[in-house]
Amino acid sequence: MARRPHRQTRPARTAPAPSPVSPSTASPCPCGRPASYGECCGRYHVGPATAPTAEALMRSRYSAFVVLDASYLLRTWDPATRPNGLELDPTTRWTGLDILETTEGTPFHTTGTVTFRASYTQQGHPGALHERSRFTRHDGAWVYVDGTYLD
Repeated sequence: MARRPHRQTRPARTAPAPSPVSPSTASPCPCGRPASYGECCGRYHVGPATAPTAEALMRSRYSAFVVLDASYLLRTWDPATRPNGLELDPTTRWTGLDILETTEGTPFHTTGTVTFRASYTQQGHPGALHERSRFTRHDGAWVYVDGTYLD
C-alpha cells in the first residue's frame, strides 16, 4: 500500500518582525513560533543544530531574511541550485510569515514542500511573497531547492 503524502493546512498566523534580534536575546522569534529567537530559529543560525523538518527550515530561512543572515541562507540552499552569492536588501522589513500548507518534509521524508506567504514593507509600501518552496535532504540535512511564485 502506497503512503499518501502528508498534507497539513495551518491557520494563518502573522508575527511582527522584532528589531533588533540576536540569538542571545529573548526577542520573540520572527518566524511566529512562541519561543524566543535564540531558542527557536537562532539556534540553527549559529549552531551545529539543523532544522528537523522542511517547515522548520522554511521558518529559519524566513528568520534569516529578517536578521540579514545571508551566510545561513546560502548554507541551507541545495548546492545544485545555490547562487554564488546573495545580497539582502536592508531596507526590506519582513513583517510576518504565514505557513499555508506543508507536504511531506517530516523527519521520515527525504523531500517536502512548504507553501507560505511572507509579508514585508519596502520603502513604506506593503507587499507579500507567496511561494511554494521545495526542500530535500542533502548530507542528512534539509536544504532549500527552489520555489514557485504563486498569485
